[in-house]
Amino acid sequence: MVPLLIVLLLALLLFGVGFAVKILWWVAVAVLVLWLLGFVMRSSTAGGGRGRWYRW
Repeated sequence: MVPLLIVLLLALLLFGVGFAVKILWWVAVAVLVLWLLGFVMRSSTAGGGRGRWYRW
């Protein structure tokens, strides 16, 4: 009975880790898209240079 519980807990743990990694991939893709949009759509500054629409 104990080995069966260990295997079930391990499967549940691996499923949770897989789900978290998939969510993190989608978050990384969203951040990359926002960064690329900020790079493409940055506005011009008063000195003729190019500024950024975000502060960091």
